[in-house]
Amino acid sequence: MSTTGNVVVITGASSGFGALTARALADAGHTVYAGMRRTTGRNAPQVQAAADYAHEHDVDLRSIELDVNSQDSVDTAIARIEAAHGRIDVLVHNAGHMVTGPAEAFTPDQLAELYNVNVLSTQRVNRAALPGMRRRGRGLVVWVSSTSVKGGTPPYLAPYFAAKAGMDSLAVSYAGELARWGVETSIIVPGSFTSGTNHFAHSGRPDDTAVEAEYETRYGGLMDQVAAKLAALAPEGASASLVSDEIARVIALPAGERPFRVHIDPADDGSEEVSEVADRIRREFLTRVDLADLLTVRR
Repeated sequence: MSTTGNVVVITGASSGFGALTARALADAGHTVYAGMRRTTGRNAPQVQAAADYAHEHDVDLRSIELDVNSQDSVDTAIARIEAAHGRIDVLVHNAGHMVTGPAEAFTPDQLAELYNVNVLSTQRVNRAALPGMRRRGRGLVVWVSSTSVKGGTPPYLAPYFAAKAGMDSLAVSYAGELARWGVETSIIVPGSFTSGTNHFAHSGRPDDTAVEAEYETRYGGLMDQVAAKLAALAPEGASASLVSDEIARVIALPAGERPFRVHIDPADDGSEEVSEVADRIRREFLTRVDLADLLTVRR
């Protein structure tokens, strides 16, 4: 097994983009920790699959218990990795959950739970992993965002879209606050991939089924319609591995040369166009207030 690459931690790596990215990075020669919860329970088959992949391909892919909803679990996992290697070079924020249904039918507690998984989880992991990166004066934080933050937003996905927008906004602010420490930020923006991930298959539903039923009288079959249209918009061969391959490409770039934001959007929902404007305005504003040095890492 090669251990000459980066030490990488990926959250939510039991399936989907996370599992694909873990394998792609291990294939590239990195030491990869695939973070997931319930490694001895529900996700035990995924742990075994990762171990089998590592053995069959002679790569350094390791599963680790990492529940992003528990600070104790996060702290323990990060401490174990740093004790074993003395560092974490790359952190990939991938953990997330999707819900589908009319926004009104979700309780406030459901929205808080979704925000916890998609946004607060990144803060838990950052508070555990960033001190080491800052002490060493180098590192890379990769945030897996969504084109829904700035692109086309069909109905019945509002709680997920709002959570992803919160995470993306946090990533943008962190980028400036980490630059003087030498820690880079790259925001990876996938579009809708209706195959190769479990987002739609495992999506949550509203607790208020009465309100949901009322909406069905006017919006019956809407999610099936949206899913079918998104699938039709995707060109042939638009595999979820496009995202994991792009993450691997970005990590392989020399320090200081990684892109701030990259889109992988086969359906082309307009997010890239809007993001280009927003990111340009951010660059211009930071320059106007004499903070242009925050746009690149200090090397």
